[in-house]
Amino acid sequence: MKKLFTLLAFLTVFMGAKAANWVQVYSIDYANYNGFPFYVMGYVPEWVDGVMTDYGALYGYKTDAEMEEGDFNEVGTVDTNNGAATYHKVLFDSPAWHQYFIADGIKTQLDGTYKVKAMVKASEAVTINVNMGWSWSEDPKSAQVAIGTEWAEVEWEYTGIGGTSCNLVAQPGTSTATIEWKYVKVEEDQAEQRPVIWQEWLTDDGQPIIPGVEHTNKWMGDAETPWADPNVAFNDQTQNYLICAWGKERGVHMNENDGWDPVPATIEVEEGTSNHIYVVHGKEAITEGDAAAWDNQFWIQSPKEWKTGEQVKIHFRYKASKAVTVATQCHKQNPSDYLIWHAIGDINFTEEWQEYDDVMNIGDDMGGTWSIAFQLNQNDKAAIDFYFDDLSWQSMKLDEGYFVAASNTTTGIQYDFDNAIEFVQDPNDEEVVIATVGTKGKQDTWVNEVMISTVRGETQSFKANTIKPTGTITGTDPDEWLEYAPGSLCKIKLPAAGVWQISIAPSVDEAGKGQINFMKLEGEENKEPEAIVTNKTAIVVHGLEREDLIDNKNQDGSITVREEADDPAGEAVGGDGHNGQTWDNQFFFKANRALEKGEVTVLKFKYKASKDANTTTQCHGETPGAYMHWAAIGDVTFSTEWQDFEKEFTIPNEANNMWCIAFNMAEIKEACDYEITDVEWYIKDDCNAEGKTPENLINETGATNFYVKEGAGTEPYIFGGGDGIFTVNHNNVTTDSNVIYNLSGQRVGADYKGIVIKNGKKVVVK
Repeated sequence: MKKLFTLLAFLTVFMGAKAANWVQVYSIDYANYNGFPFYVMGYVPEWVDGVMTDYGALYGYKTDAEMEEGDFNEVGTVDTNNGAATYHKVLFDSPAWHQYFIADGIKTQLDGTYKVKAMVKASEAVTINVNMGWSWSEDPKSAQVAIGTEWAEVEWEYTGIGGTSCNLVAQPGTSTATIEWKYVKVEEDQAEQRPVIWQEWLTDDGQPIIPGVEHTNKWMGDAETPWADPNVAFNDQTQNYLICAWGKERGVHMNENDGWDPVPATIEVEEGTSNHIYVVHGKEAITEGDAAAWDNQFWIQSPKEWKTGEQVKIHFRYKASKAVTVATQCHKQNPSDYLIWHAIGDINFTEEWQEYDDVMNIGDDMGGTWSIAFQLNQNDKAAIDFYFDDLSWQSMKLDEGYFVAASNTTTGIQYDFDNAIEFVQDPNDEEVVIATVGTKGKQDTWVNEVMISTVRGETQSFKANTIKPTGTITGTDPDEWLEYAPGSLCKIKLPAAGVWQISIAPSVDEAGKGQINFMKLEGEENKEPEAIVTNKTAIVVHGLEREDLIDNKNQDGSITVREEADDPAGEAVGGDGHNGQTWDNQFFFKANRALEKGEVTVLKFKYKASKDANTTTQCHGETPGAYMHWAAIGDVTFSTEWQDFEKEFTIPNEANNMWCIAFNMAEIKEACDYEITDVEWYIKDDCNAEGKTPENLINETGATNFYVKEGAGTEPYIFGGGDGIFTVNHNNVTTDSNVIYNLSGQRVGADYKGIVIKNGKKVVVK
């Protein structure tokens, strides 16, 4: 198609591992609160002298409606921090699974690395799961955190964060320990980068200007400029972005559907001054139900769409005729065209002017934002006047075009986004731009991975605006053009380390698609496909009898209503018990490396069990038991006869950098022996010959890829010690001894009181 041979640009790279540069980006001191300040997920930690206290799984917290649904043993009440809700504290007969926020609103970078520090102690040593999540639609990163019995600052880390605003959720599960928290701090591993220049977007012609630089366009956000056309319709997408403020008052500007539409916000002179401001004269909200929240609204409108991963600096002044808290949402280009329920959080209006000035990270579910909507009647239905002034959207002034940064995952060459190579015009083809990474004759500059972006100048923005090719890169054919499309955080793996020339025929359609070619000019030979290996280790999991299922709680905290149809063996018990978990018995396939989202693998094995038993599967992290995502290869139903399993498994977006496939083997209640053998797990490549793969994900011999967990409260361990020879030992919890463990799998003495694991079963020691 196109022949490209010109070497035009060189990548400056450096060797060696990057030293961490930890910078604190979030902190919360619970002593500054008198009650739980976060969204309640069924459990409400209490405040004792400024300490956030989790009294353990024997206590629950119920709303008025929930109290009416059952006969509970009430032992007190608890208010949330703002007094908006009161919960009834109840005592259970046995532990119930619980979780709660310990931090929220943490500003994060895509693909970032974070260290969390918490001052915490517990009534008994306990290890809990703490998730770092970034939206309700995505599954979080997980970490196991060990908490001792004395006050201590504990640390743990997360990598590969996929969102720009995160929370931390503690999941003590069924632990009955009292856990006390004094503070949480979050640090980010920040690389130095070039200073960022911000530019205004709200001008009278919709063009950007740079603050502090002389310009001819009038900034619209100060309300001093009257609307050039106050009759612009909110859904006129050829002009509505030129209106920086929209308002909606109940019953004003009615439409044919008996509703009322936004109009360019009213501009009035502020009382006692010559200053002009935007005003919404709110009418009493009378719409039925929650919809009354938007009987009256206000919008700050941007003249452009914001993409996932971008950062926007927002400023405005605000006050109201009475104190009231207003919620905010993200809307699309047309004001009132809802996108997502959250934006810049709740805004607390008072009768005095206040200023908002902060950076909004456009998260995964916020891409496509054009405006911020203020739900003026979210918490108060009264007629209230709202005033705004000095509206400002600012974006980063970035280089635009095509830019490539590169790394070598085997030699330690790190991405240098500030100095990403700019693609330049191909002198032989006006439709193509080209760039080269690596330097001929210098092996220490060879790279095996690149990221290509349409902007340069700030790391997160670079990652948010990458492109992703489809198909297989060989690097040997100048006519091998692959299609590409926009995508966030796309790392392109090359088939070998070397010097690579990349050619792009930029997109010409609205979908952003174009064509891209990769040519290896110098470097290693492409890795040849290898024979698919079969690990013939005979794996046996002695699943112990499970107690009754916990109250319909999944490992990730979501709720599943269990019916008889969910249990083909007819032995699961749910609804009246609290102790059992479907993951009390587990088996894990562990890959030899982390698997990135989108990688396509094939998994094969033979399997049977001592009785018919269904198992569910999940994606886990490097440590078996570190939950990442609820779905992996689907349900696997064992029978008493040998069966063959084969499935093509694509690593889901929610499980980027996963290592393990976990089988939950306590879906049935009774004890069951599970057998698995003849395992194959490898990378799929349609271009390879039959029986070959670019990479095997497990070893041909030994059992280091196989972990088992037998019994509640135990920890996963390498099957048979890793030599493939099974020994009757349940995670060092022997089934014929007097050794006892608590629910966290920790060995305890004979005088320990509470629920323990003894001889492989749960018992209560009083």
